Parts: sequence; C-alpha cells; structure tokens
Amino acid sequence: MRAIGIGQCSWDRLALVEGYPEPDTKAEALEWAEHGGGPAATACAALSRLAVSTAFFGVVGDDADGQRIVTSLKSVGVDTSGIAVRENSRSQSAFIAVERASARRTIFWQRPTGAPLVPDELPPVFLDGADLVIVDGLMGDVSLFAVRRAEASGVPVVVDAGRMRQGMMELCKLSGHVVGAEQFALDLGLKDISDDGFFLEAASMFPGALTITLGPSGSVTVSDGELLRTPAYKVDAVDTTGAGDAFHAGYAFGVMSGWDIMKTLRFASVVAGLSCRALGGRAALPTLVEALAHLNAELPSPSAGGL
Repeated sequence: MRAIGIGQCSWDRLALVEGYPEPDTKAEALEWAEHGGGPAATACAALSRLAVSTAFFGVVGDDADGQRIVTSLKSVGVDTSGIAVRENSRSQSAFIAVERASARRTIFWQRPTGAPLVPDELPPVFLDGADLVIVDGLMGDVSLFAVRRAEASGVPVVVDAGRMRQGMMELCKLSGHVVGAEQFALDLGLKDISDDGFFLEAASMFPGALTITLGPSGSVTVSDGELLRTPAYKVDAVDTTGAGDAFHAGYAFGVMSGWDIMKTLRFASVVAGLSCRALGGRAALPTLVEALAHLNAELPSPSAGGL
C-alpha cells in the first residue's frame, strides 16, 4: 500500500509540566522533548510505522528546524523528495506545554514564512502507485489540485479537517472521507456532542463518510446514513499531541485495506490511543503488529447512536 500526504510539517518542542502556569510565574519542565509534527506529516509518519509506503509533500525553510523535520520523516521511512526548501525562510514550529495529570496540551505555533507549495511543484506522476491521498488543507491551492486529480483517478481521499479555513469546505465536498476535529464541528455549529441530529445534518453536506473526533469521548461517524459512535481506546495517556493525526492514519489504513467502517473506526481509535503513551506526537506511534494486537484485544465496537 502507498499513501501520499500533502500539507503541514513542523518541528515541535514540548514540555511536560505539573500544571499550566499562571501569568508572571514560572513552571519547571518535568520532561522536555523535540519531535516532528504537523497533521499530514505526522499521519504519513504513523502510516509508515504501520508498514505503508508513504510520500510527503510540503514546505520547510532553509533553517535548522527544516533539516530536523526532513530527517525525522526520513527516519521512519517517509519519502521526503516532495518537500520544497524555501530559501531565507523559517520552517513551521511549535511550543507545546503538556499537563502531567490530564495529558491536556496548550499549543503555540508559527506557520512557515516561505511560500506555500503550488500545484506546479507536484510532479506529474505524484499519484503513480498511490492507494490514498491525505490532505490537511492548509495549503489550499495545491490541496484542491491534488484532491481533484485523485478523485478523477479513483484514488480515495481523506481530508483532515482540523478547523474551518478558506477552501476547506470545497475540499470536503470533493472527498469521500472527511475526518474532522471537534473544532471543525464547532465551526459547523455543533453545540452538544450528544446531538445525533447535528451530525446527521452535517454529514448531508458531504458526499462520503464524515467522522468527528472528540478526544476522550471517542468519535462520531455518519456513513451511508448510519450514525456510529466509537469509544476512545483507553491508555495511560501522557500527551495527546498528534492523537488526531494518528487517528487519521489508522482510518486511512482501514480505507486502503478495504475494511468495513466499523473495523476501520476501531483501528483508528487504537492507533490514536497508543500514540498518547509518551511525550510528543510521534514518540509512541505503534507498529502494525502492535496495533493489530491491541485491535484484536477486547475493544467495544462502534454503536449506532447514543453515547
């Protein structure tokens, strides 16, 4: 199997703290870590750990963080030849404070200063051998171009809809699989996660399946008119950074494997949960053998409606 990722890549610096500090105070970092990040890039890293061949297309600056981003992806087997290096520019970066007791995190991030990737920078054969394309929509023009090409070629597309941004709705309306964060649902008008009617109505705007991830509350999916609620896979969470990206990877793996929606959602939940076991969005990404072992352990199946 081969997956193509297009979108954000970042260098993350993380601090584990007892609690998020009040203004004008100090907090000792209990642990410090640095990892590659970014939704589409981390999804590619997670898929690579699941024994999927992956290639990532994005932008870095010609700075030290850009070199770290590329090296981190290469280290897990992601093809980075599609990453454009912008001269005299900074790469995307983030600082993330993680609370030890709750595993909640607060993210400060800065987008890259270099120009976004454009369609002409995708090689004509970028879809050759691809079984799936995943985009996070930050670089709207190239994402839209890639999604249109993929759909015309019969290649499934997963849109990582983190939030509503320019061009996101157009991407989602072209894709067979929209997997959005809770913020995306809030942007669509969600008031109560128990409101089945909202999810059914929201899904009617898109041609394929809609899934909204809800952190510890699991996820809600509408597929073929049926609403399914999938519980989160329980682990002793250290850090939830990148859990949504890992969920996208698990979901994409299920799509490429031809699994039914229930098995796909269960697997995505397992991959996301296991990714939370260490500080950093890529520190605990499971291997395929590990994820399948947990999938085959006792895990409730998605339920139709209800919490």
